[in-house]
Amino acid sequence: QGQLVESGGGLVQPGGSLRLSCAAVGSSVPISVMGWYRQAPGKQRELVAACASGGNTNYADSVKGRFTISRDGAKNTMSLQMNSLKIEDTAVYYCNSVPVMRPWGQGTRVTVSS
Repeated sequence: QGQLVESGGGLVQPGGSLRLSCAAVGSSVPISVMGWYRQAPGKQRELVAACASGGNTNYADSVKGRFTISRDGAKNTMSLQMNSLKIEDTAVYYCNSVPVMRPWGQGTRVTVSS
């Protein structure tokens, strides 16, 4: 199955931007739909953006218009451009297939704070 590796998180002020990256390492099996999930402190993990291999995308209402997902289906890599970040975007972000079929990676922490 390989391993999912997320990167790009950090500390940013409200209104700032970050770009997250994800790579499926050690697996050449193509993933039909990939997504970005996040888990905020004390909350359940939620799907915030998804991208099919053909390019169709879907976003949670909470991030629509601010986040942009993109991927290279042939390489099982994916990015999440996050703009106009809000304090409520603070969470650990993970990538995985949609639906979830692979072990979770360690995620990358995004902290939005002034």
